[in-house]
Amino acid sequence: MASDRNIRSILIVGGGTAGWMAAAAFARILKDRYCSIRLVESEEIGTVGVGESTIPQIVTYNTMLGLDENDFVRKTQATFKLGIEFLDWTKPGKSYLHPFGPYGVDTDGISFHAYWLRMNRMGEAPDLGDYSLQTVAARNGKFMRPQKNAQNSPLAYIAYAFQFDAVLYARYLREYALARGVVRTEGKIVDVALNGETGFIDSVTLEGGEVIEADLFIDCSGFRGLLIEQALKTGYEDWTQWLPCDRAAAVPCESVGEPTPFTRATAREAGWQWRIPLQHRMGNGYVYSSQYTSDEEAADTLLSNLEGKPLAEPRILRFVTGRRKKFWNKNCVALGLASGFMEPLESTSIHLVQSGIAKLMALFPDRDFSPVDIERYNRRAIWEVERVRDFLILHYKANERDGQPFWDYCRNTPTTDHLQEKLEIFQAHGRVFREADELFNDTSWFSVLVGQNVKAERYDPLADIVSPDELRARMNSIRSVIQRCAEVMPTHRQFIAQNCAAGPHPLQ
Repeated sequence: MASDRNIRSILIVGGGTAGWMAAAAFARILKDRYCSIRLVESEEIGTVGVGESTIPQIVTYNTMLGLDENDFVRKTQATFKLGIEFLDWTKPGKSYLHPFGPYGVDTDGISFHAYWLRMNRMGEAPDLGDYSLQTVAARNGKFMRPQKNAQNSPLAYIAYAFQFDAVLYARYLREYALARGVVRTEGKIVDVALNGETGFIDSVTLEGGEVIEADLFIDCSGFRGLLIEQALKTGYEDWTQWLPCDRAAAVPCESVGEPTPFTRATAREAGWQWRIPLQHRMGNGYVYSSQYTSDEEAADTLLSNLEGKPLAEPRILRFVTGRRKKFWNKNCVALGLASGFMEPLESTSIHLVQSGIAKLMALFPDRDFSPVDIERYNRRAIWEVERVRDFLILHYKANERDGQPFWDYCRNTPTTDHLQEKLEIFQAHGRVFREADELFNDTSWFSVLVGQNVKAERYDPLADIVSPDELRARMNSIRSVIQRCAEVMPTHRQFIAQNCAAGPHPLQ
C-alpha cells in the first residue's frame, strides 16, 4: 500500500536545458501516476543556451529516456564528439587532445600509463595520443559508434558524446516531457511564499495572479537562483580565486570545412575560446577575466578568430564561478546554473544537471524530507563539483605562458589541497588515482598532466617488470592496432550523412 506521505506534486521553475532535462527524467521514471509534474517558464526571460558540448555520460541519460539516437541527433543538429583539443595551453603552437576512452591496455595489473612513462624516459615514446583510438580518429576526422561484434578490438569500446544546439535540445526534451504528462505553464514568477513554521516553500505566484503550490520544488531559474537563493537565502561559495574568468562572449558563425568530431579550446590572452561544430553552424565563445581584458576587447578577439562569417552579434554573459552552499535546501533542489557555475572548459555543465537528477532519484524524498537524505545529497554533490573544479584548475595551473599577466596569475596562485596532492603524487612516480565517484578518471587526469607538460620525476617501478625489448614490442603492437582501427572508420561527415543528417544539405 502506498504511503500517504509520498510526494504528490513537483514544480520545476525555469525551462532551458536543466528544466527540461529534469522534466523529461521525472516523466520517464515517475510517470504521471506517481505525482503531478509541472514546469513554469517565461519565453520573455529566455535561457542562456550556449552550452553545446557534452561528455559520454549523456549517452546513459538519453538511453534511460529511451531516445532514438539518430532522431535525437537530427532534431538537435548534433555532431559527435570524441574528446577536447587544447591548443596553446602550455605554449603557443602546442596542442593535445583529451580523449574519451583509455590509452593503450593495462597489463598484468600495471597501468599503461606507467609503461608509457618508462618509454618516454627511454626517449622512445611516440605521442601519447597515438595510443588512443579516440585521439587518432579525431585527428583524422573519423567516427563510428562502438562495434559490439568487434570482440576485443578497440572498435568495440568507442566512447563518445555530442555537440548540439542547446536550445534545440531543450525543445526536444520539452516535446518528450509534454507527451508524457508534464504540464507547462507560461509565466513569470513574482513572489515565493515560505511556510512561517518550517521555512519550506509553500507556493509561487505568477504575474497574472495564479498561485501554484507543490511539495517538491526544482530550481532551474539560472544564475538568479529564484528559489534557492532569492527565497531561501542559501548562500554562495565563490571560487574566483582559483578560476578567475568571470565573463563569456558567445557568437555562432557559419560552418567552414569538415566538421571535427571534437571540441576545441584555444588559450587566449585573458582566457580561452571554444569552438563547437554543429550540423548547421559553429558555436564559438571566449571565456575571459574582466580583470585582464574589457568586454569590447573580448568581443573583438572572438570575432577576429572565427573561422566563418558571424551569424549574430556577440552576447556577453557575466558569472561568478562557484556553488551554492547547499544544492538541496528544505524542499528545494537546485539544478544547472541555479546550483552554481563552472566554465564549460571540460563540457561538464549538462552532466552536472544529469548527475543532480540521478542523485535526487536515488534519494527521492517523501513529504517529511528526511534531513539525513538531504545531507547525503549535498555531501555527494559538493564532493563531485569540487573535484570537477580541481580538474579545471589544473588546466590553468599547469601553463607555461610566461610573461602574460592572466596566465602568470593562474600559474602562481596557490591551489586547493586536493589538487596539490594529485600533483605531488604524479610528480613523484607518474601515478594518478581516481577517488570515490569523482567524475574524471585516471585517463583524463593523465591526459591533461602529460599534455600540459607536468613532469614526473620517476615512473612506477613495477613497469620495469618487462624487458626493454618486450616493452617496445608491446607498445608498437598497441599503436599499430589503434592505427588500423582508425583507418577502417568512416569520416565524421560520412557517418552523419548516412545515419542522422538533419536535412538535405547536412553540415552546410
